[in-house]
Amino acid sequence: QAKILPLATVEIDVTADYYDYYAGLARSYEGEILQSDNAGEHIYVHRAAIGVSVGICPWNFPFFVMARKIAPALLAGCTVVVKSSELTPLTAFRFTALMSQAIKAGELVLDPGVVAVLTGNGSTVGEALCVSKVPDIISMTGSVATGQRIMRNAAANMTKVSLELGGKAPAIVMSDCDIDKAVDAIVASRVIYSGQVCNCAERCYVQAPIFDAFVAKLTEKMKSSAVGTPFDTPAPACCGLVSKQQLEKVAGMVDRCKEQGANVLCGGHVVEGPGYRYAPTVLTGVKQDSEIVQQEIFGPVLPVLSFDTFDEALTLANDCEFGLASSLFTNDYRLIERSRTELLFGETYINRFHFEGIQGFHAGWRKSGVGGADGKHGLLEYLSTKVVYVQQ
Repeated sequence: QAKILPLATVEIDVTADYYDYYAGLARSYEGEILQSDNAGEHIYVHRAAIGVSVGICPWNFPFFVMARKIAPALLAGCTVVVKSSELTPLTAFRFTALMSQAIKAGELVLDPGVVAVLTGNGSTVGEALCVSKVPDIISMTGSVATGQRIMRNAAANMTKVSLELGGKAPAIVMSDCDIDKAVDAIVASRVIYSGQVCNCAERCYVQAPIFDAFVAKLTEKMKSSAVGTPFDTPAPACCGLVSKQQLEKVAGMVDRCKEQGANVLCGGHVVEGPGYRYAPTVLTGVKQDSEIVQQEIFGPVLPVLSFDTFDEALTLANDCEFGLASSLFTNDYRLIERSRTELLFGETYINRFHFEGIQGFHAGWRKSGVGGADGKHGLLEYLSTKVVYVQQ
């Protein structure tokens, strides 16, 4: 994964917390008793396990996202088949080894076949899972193109899908905000795991009166973000991208942006040495309709644009086919209230770092997906609603 050690450690800790959280939800979901139009009749609405669940995991947080696929499904009473990314199979193997050890030691009670973990290419193993008539739900975290292919395959069997796909999160910075706090939050949201996080800031819109001051501080912060290797001490802000292909994609997007006249305030180049590293990069002079503003970068690169009014900022932020996450930095409560309904994204962060809580609901709008994960709403993805009419 080329993930720095502290972030990898956090992933394991959060994964353990995730299983604990869902264990605590076991008594939380409820049915209903409805009043009937008929005398002597009761109407019961209850939840039942949807059936066999297929979970397809990405490479960026392979251990945590396995928990996202397994924990709510098991709690609902489903059996689970999980396919890891072909880029990170060792994580899946280690998880199954630990699970087997726990079962043998009597620390985990789980019948054979309730959880199965597979690895392999999406075009072969993943395709076979998605065209099969066996699954009752397919949950996938990955790219828009893969999600669209899964939807087409699932449609033949009318299999339910829950898809968390790409993002292009805008960060709106108003002139009344605390500039230093906004810079810290946005930079942290851009360099975490070298920019390879779907809900972190991918483009930044700054109100004109503070544009120059904000960009100067942002550039200095990005420039000072150390690039290293996973086991460096102290830990760097970011290290390598996951593969040569990903590095070439990021470099190509920046190069094309420079050819179109963008200003590179820092970075804009590959970092020599071990791994597939790209320097934290700030770009200005970019156009709203350019590739780098409209398409997911998935690297430590941040285009910054200016706006005059909040209405203009909303228009620019929503002018995108993705709808996973967004953020707003302001002290004006009227604008915060407007953002709740006028920013067309499944998640909006106000004056804080882009990262979700496990008790929330991680869900994308538009091409960022359907369905979602986490919290009690994530559990409902794995439950079917059944109504029983009982006449005395």
